[in-house]
Amino acid sequence: MTARGIQAEGDAEDFDVEEVLALVKERNGHHTPGDPVPAPASPAPGSPGQHRHHHATPWPRAREIAAQAARAGTRAARRAPVQVPLDAALGLTLAAPLTALTDLPSFDTSAMDGWAVAGPGPWAVRDEGVLAGHGEPEALTDGEAVRIATGARIPPETNAVLRSEHGRSDSQGRLHATREVQPGQDIRPRGQECRRGDHLLAVGTVVTPAVLGLAAAAGYDTLTVVPRPRVEVLVLGDELLTEGLPHDGLIRDALGPMLPPWLRALGAEVTAVRRLGDDAKALHKALTGSDADLVVTTGGTAAGPVDHVHPILERIGAELLVDGVKVRPGHPMLLARIKEDQHLVGLPGNPLAAVSGLLTLAEPLLRTLAVRPAPESYTLPLKEAAHGHPYDTRLIPVVLRGDHAVPLHYHGPAMLRGMAAADAVAVVPPGGARAGQETELLDLPWASAGIEVCFT
Repeated sequence: MTARGIQAEGDAEDFDVEEVLALVKERNGHHTPGDPVPAPASPAPGSPGQHRHHHATPWPRAREIAAQAARAGTRAARRAPVQVPLDAALGLTLAAPLTALTDLPSFDTSAMDGWAVAGPGPWAVRDEGVLAGHGEPEALTDGEAVRIATGARIPPETNAVLRSEHGRSDSQGRLHATREVQPGQDIRPRGQECRRGDHLLAVGTVVTPAVLGLAAAAGYDTLTVVPRPRVEVLVLGDELLTEGLPHDGLIRDALGPMLPPWLRALGAEVTAVRRLGDDAKALHKALTGSDADLVVTTGGTAAGPVDHVHPILERIGAELLVDGVKVRPGHPMLLARIKEDQHLVGLPGNPLAAVSGLLTLAEPLLRTLAVRPAPESYTLPLKEAAHGHPYDTRLIPVVLRGDHAVPLHYHGPAMLRGMAAADAVAVVPPGGARAGQETELLDLPWASAGIEVCFT
């Protein structure tokens, strides 16, 4: 994303008269009629930028198209399930049902440390106890007890387990119960949780730490899962620095460090991050040579002199599914089908606008490719009013405080300061939202326990 592209993609498309007025009111507390207001920048009449602005896709529809595009692409050539060891399955989706390979527990076990007892007390106590991990112990006879550890195998003819704190020994070494003993107490019977062959989890279940534990207990060493979607990131822009301070018109690249972990949090396997600058030939070669399921580009989606994404997509015969979205920031994002099972998400070069593109297009597409369920939609009232765009949806970072969402400042298209502190993103409808108004929220991947596992 070049300095020229910043003007074309951000400032020109994210501010208009109404927004400037709102900013003036917010800053000064009032607006005097007749005060000069900066005129909004707009694409020249008849330009490609004006055409795309006019035909932009509404935000909710853009997300639907992204999810449906991935689903349609996999009908003809569905990505084959893979078997992976348990320690590699975290965050993936089951492609085969989880069926118990053994009874759980596979034998009667003690639920507590104490004594296994047979018949009524008091009981004579065996000298040698029963520990977990040992073979089947010798059967008890009436009036007999044996020390037993949690998880140890229950001796045959045992009536109950007497907890350590509920027993005492007399001077002759006989065991007495200090509470009434109920038959079967503190014994986990064989098959209490499941029997061999029982259906435990369905296809489409996301593998969480608890799923891994259940699979291991049920006898699995590997799981059959949907592979992670493979994503390649192409960072565009001659002006980007990878280290040091900005200087001489060069700026630090924020998207190169941010996108790969964000995409991994969305369930993707990032296969490469390539820096191409503003080189049309390099972009053409990268797109035609990629074998990723999804290619993500940064910048170059507007109509500036070095914005090459649209011309290259046209040249290679890609199908534009979304060409601009009615959302701020991030209006000039796009979604294209390069091949039947390969897509491209073109993100604007401004950092927060790029985040908007991730949430709008990349997240639903990757979710569908990974066969993961859509997160439940929810709303919270806003603690403060949120200024909106007259015609477009606006995405604003928020923090969650009790039963309210608090809008954060520093949410301009080139700013990440607000997003860095955010728990979620508020979906502000056209016209804005007043204080106390219920507003749809999108959780950020690292703020959602169900997605956090995908960082591994």
